[in-house]
Amino acid sequence: MVSEGGPLAEQQGAMAQNVYGPGVRIGNWNEDVYLEEELMKDFLEKRDKGKLLIQRSRRLKQNLLRPMQLSVTEDGYIHYGDKVMLVNPDDPDTEADVFLRGDLSLCMTPDEIQSHLKDELEVPCGLSAVQAKTPIGRNTFIILSVHRDATGQVLRYGQDFCLGITGGFDNKMLYLSSDHRTLLKSSKRSWLQEVYLTDEVSHMNCWQAAFPDPQLRLEYEGFPVPANAKILINHCHTNRGLAAHRHLFLSTYFGKEAEVVAHTYLDSHRVEKPRNHWMLVTGNPRDASSSILDLPKPPAEDTRAMEQAMGLDTQ
Repeated sequence: MVSEGGPLAEQQGAMAQNVYGPGVRIGNWNEDVYLEEELMKDFLEKRDKGKLLIQRSRRLKQNLLRPMQLSVTEDGYIHYGDKVMLVNPDDPDTEADVFLRGDLSLCMTPDEIQSHLKDELEVPCGLSAVQAKTPIGRNTFIILSVHRDATGQVLRYGQDFCLGITGGFDNKMLYLSSDHRTLLKSSKRSWLQEVYLTDEVSHMNCWQAAFPDPQLRLEYEGFPVPANAKILINHCHTNRGLAAHRHLFLSTYFGKEAEVVAHTYLDSHRVEKPRNHWMLVTGNPRDASSSILDLPKPPAEDTRAMEQAMGLDTQ
């Protein structure tokens, strides 16, 4: 007679532990197989139709970063229909707490979450200022007339105009707009008047160019707006100037960028500060894919005289 703890009991216990092998299916194995097949089928269908999140995000980024060609001015002035960049020029005397130096261009900034879900621009769309001198889809604006078709005519100080942008899309046009600040609608960081892009045409889209010097501002009313020169861009409905906040950054789809608002900053002499200074930058006549900012600056006259005095002038 074999005891309970003998070799037979050990053999039966080992057989009980190895009842299921690798090929044995347990549980709701049939449902799991069908579920995996349906997930794979759904994935392949979305991939073929281009509806995957990564595909949508890639198409949106390709349009926003698509190279654009700016208009080249022949007479030195801005015309209706011109494609330009709005650039806040660098100022060495700005505050020490800024985190972005250099020339900043106004760029459209789609919502970070929506940009991963859709391949189209969501309206209203935000704006920011970026260190970008190359004209691309997100920073190339079009000078548009408000009341009638004035394509080709010179833009003048005091005239209403719109700033449109396509974002690199062929059948899309958004307009630079602003409205009074409310408790529910304001800029994200400074809580000032918000600037945004919308597809609705209204009086909220109207802007005017003004001469930077307030003592000569009235005298320049009606004069042509020069290209690549400092001007002020004021919102007609709220009488607030377009401003770039170099000391406040936004976490956007493309990284950290400066905030843009509609607010007029005046110094002790009632003169607009560099935050409100902008340039309508045109294209480089030597290179169609760049702007006039890429042209080398000629040396100053006093620098040339000093080089000649020191014998450094090789000409």
